[in-house]
Amino acid sequence: MKICHYFLSGEPVFSFEFFPPKTDAGVADLFETIGDLKRLKPSFVSVTYGAGGSTRQRTVELVLRIKREHGIETMPHLTCVGSDRIEIYRLLKRLETAGIENIMALRGDPPKGDTVFKPIPNGFTYAFELSAYIRSEFKFSLGGACYPEGHVECRDLDRDLANLKVKVDTGLDFIITQLFFENRLYYDFVKRARSVGILIPIVPGIMPITNVGQVKRFTEMCRASIPCELLSELESVKDQPEGVMQIGIRHATAQCRDLLTQGAPGIHFYTLNKSPATHAVLESLSDLRSF
Repeated sequence: MKICHYFLSGEPVFSFEFFPPKTDAGVADLFETIGDLKRLKPSFVSVTYGAGGSTRQRTVELVLRIKREHGIETMPHLTCVGSDRIEIYRLLKRLETAGIENIMALRGDPPKGDTVFKPIPNGFTYAFELSAYIRSEFKFSLGGACYPEGHVECRDLDRDLANLKVKVDTGLDFIITQLFFENRLYYDFVKRARSVGILIPIVPGIMPITNVGQVKRFTEMCRASIPCELLSELESVKDQPEGVMQIGIRHATAQCRDLLTQGAPGIHFYTLNKSPATHAVLESLSDLRSF
């Protein structure tokens, strides 16, 4: 089923994001996580595409296996990195033939060692070019990314929003935000997006914090902020994994409950391939869901 259809029901759409593990053991652990989270009946799951397109084959294999073995609607990420138009066409054709109906169209991060994105010959430079190409050649439901605090390479919020409008106008059906820890950032972003004519669903991306060092690395990479009070609380128990997880679950639960009661179209969970925290948060929101 196309993901865009889920948003027509008026019910919150819940989804999970996974990344391709590097080892067979990691894959086994991931499918254990998927089995656990499947009981929560997500509308769909997405699978990321490594920096430099390094996990392209594993991404495709995982997406096909998840849909085949678990019957969950899946959405592979696809980036502009390292593939020309012919390679991208062939990949999309393979996915279409296998029954995949959804694509997350992204520019992607530069390959490891590079500081700036460099398109390859006959490739794409921007996400809007990729999404426009997919829309012209295929009938996938298309998702894209957005950044409440601005893209890491564009800190001018007005310019970043203008770039997003161009991307949305190529035919995106919905957009998912980068992680954030203060809901006002989401509300402000949605208000600004609506003011420039971006009317498609804007799904908040939430990551329950389970490791202090990890969340610091993530937020540094994507230039997201952590509220000082939350960070101070986390720092006070940073050597106590259970304490960190409980704070992370409590904060993410409060975020999600507020977002849903204020009309967010759903929640996209950045799971980091683990289920306990996401499971705990989503279970606590059962009164806001219709299974």
